[in-house]
Amino acid sequence: AQQPGTPLSDQEYRQFFRSLRAARHASTACLLRALYGCQNPLVQMLDKYENHGVIPEGPICSELPGTPFFPNFCTFSFYRCTRKKYFIKV
Repeated sequence: AQQPGTPLSDQEYRQFFRSLRAARHASTACLLRALYGCQNPLVQMLDKYENHGVIPEGPICSELPGTPFFPNFCTFSFYRCTRKKYFIKV
């Protein structure tokens, strides 16, 4: 079992994003984030699922070249959305 707050494994990410693989599905999730923010229960549910039940507190390190550090998970997720790099992991 994974520790709460740790990112999903590669296999878990494939399963998590299976329904979001189409860019329009991922962009819909990003639209929810942009409209309602990270405090929205649905957005929080997705964030928790992505991180084994706990939304990580900052700082967040990512696999993004040139932008490896974010103050919190919300900022990281919003960055992924604005750059349309939907499937980058922390």
